[in-house]
Amino acid sequence: MKVLIQRVKRASVTISGELYSKIGHGLLVFVGIEKGDTEETVLKLAEKTLNLRIFEDENGKMNKSVKDVEGEILSVSQFTLAGNCKKGTRPSFDNAEKPDLAKKMYELYNSKLEEQISVKTGVFAAMMDVELINDGPVTFMLDLI
Repeated sequence: MKVLIQRVKRASVTISGELYSKIGHGLLVFVGIEKGDTEETVLKLAEKTLNLRIFEDENGKMNKSVKDVEGEILSVSQFTLAGNCKKGTRPSFDNAEKPDLAKKMYELYNSKLEEQISVKTGVFAAMMDVELINDGPVTFMLDLI
């Protein structure tokens, strides 16, 4: 599982020209589920997402989590994070989990986040336009490898 996190001033998802969801200050999170990911992996990365201290405190240090700043999360499924570009010029998606299981894992990740914070989402497997204003810019890739 790979989770690409971007600290944002705002972010939104549009599908077929219609605004689907949006957030203000918080995190835009792209979630890629890979073969071999377990519920334990998903839950650990959800906790890490919630508690990652990447927002500035009163001294300008990255010392606060999205929960501490009462931010929001926009979670977007993105199977291309499982892409392997090591050979040739066309990515291989052999490591991406099958859609039915990936969707269950993505929903588990979101439900864990929702226990503690406001979460908006995109639509699993949909073609989406994602717009954001990156705050910083601050971007991190989370995985357990």
